Order: sequence, then structure tokens, then C-alpha cells
Amino acid sequence: MGDAMQIRQSVPLRSADPHISAEERTQVLTWLDESHKEFLAAIDGVSGAQWKWKPAPERWSVGETAEHIVLAEGLLFGFVRKAMAAPPNPAWEEQTKGKTELLTQVIPTRQGKAAAPEPIVPREELTRAQVRERFEKQRIEIVNFASETQMAWKEHTVVHPFPALATLNAYQWLIYVPLHTIRHGKQIAEVKATPGYPSN
Repeated sequence: MGDAMQIRQSVPLRSADPHISAEERTQVLTWLDESHKEFLAAIDGVSGAQWKWKPAPERWSVGETAEHIVLAEGLLFGFVRKAMAAPPNPAWEEQTKGKTELLTQVIPTRQGKAAAPEPIVPREELTRAQVRERFEKQRIEIVNFASETQMAWKEHTVVHPFPALATLNAYQWLIYVPLHTIRHGKQIAEVKATPGYPSN
């Protein structure tokens, strides 16, 4: 019995692979593609009156929601870059376990309401053309990164400002981008479906 225990203890525990799998890369690229199409479909053809119309004084308009999406994508991808620039975190597996599943369940379904951090609160400073242009420009960089980066993404982490999420790895920060856009694409659809939304 004692010998068996010693043998088991001498075998090192197999740690998880810090590299993303081919399936994980395909998944994030699919989300990026789907959210890209959905976002452009949501804002293209929106008139000036529809862009600025608010369902209630405290609610965001289509334009404000779209501006928030663009600002958030820039901020979230900045966290990806920050994580990748950080030294590998030896406790990455323990600190980020279960977070991928949490993000995929909560973010796109609009569960877990939270106030937007100050840097990504819309100011109604961007026109529809500017929102579209910035979105497209940022997405080229994000998709190139997702397609080509071969580093061990998962061992590079940054702490999220929201305590409920705490530490996320670079892959989790990256999937946050399209999932957050899908979340707020649903918000734009809700605005358009609200009684009183201008017909043109």
C-alpha cells in the first residue's frame, strides 16, 4: 500500500495546455464573423432619427449602444494585448478555470446586468459612419490576431475590474469581444422593437 502511494505521488500531475486548441480558435473566429455581420446589419439603413431615438431618458439609443460596442471592443482587445505582454502566470489554470463557460453563458444572453465602466460609456460623439469605420478598422486587427497568434494564450492573464470575473486569460479576454457585441446587438434589436421607434 505504501509503495503504491509513493508511486502515485511521484507521477507529476498533468497540467492543462496553455495553448488554444484548433477548435477554440475556430470558435472565436466564428463568433467574430457572426457578430461582425449582425452588428453591421443592425446599424446599416438606420436613419438619423432612428439612430438618436431613446426608449426612455435613462435608456440608450441605437447610436449610443453602437458607440458603446465600438468603444468596448477597443478596450477589451486592449486587455488581450495587456495579458499577452504580461509574464506567464504560473497559477493561470487555477485562477481562470470555468471562466470560459461563465462568459459564454452570461455575456451573450444579457444576464448579469452591470453598469458600463466610464471609458466605454457612450457620449454620442460618433456618427453612424464613424462607428462603422472604427468597428471595421478594429476588427481587422482583432481577427488577424485571432487567426495568426501562436503563443500560449492561456498562461497570460489580466485581472478584470469586475470582482465576479477576477482573473481572465488572453483567450477569455478575446472571446469577450464578440460575445459582448452579440449581447448589445440584442439590445439594439430591443430598441427597434419598442413602441414609438421611428418608422424612418
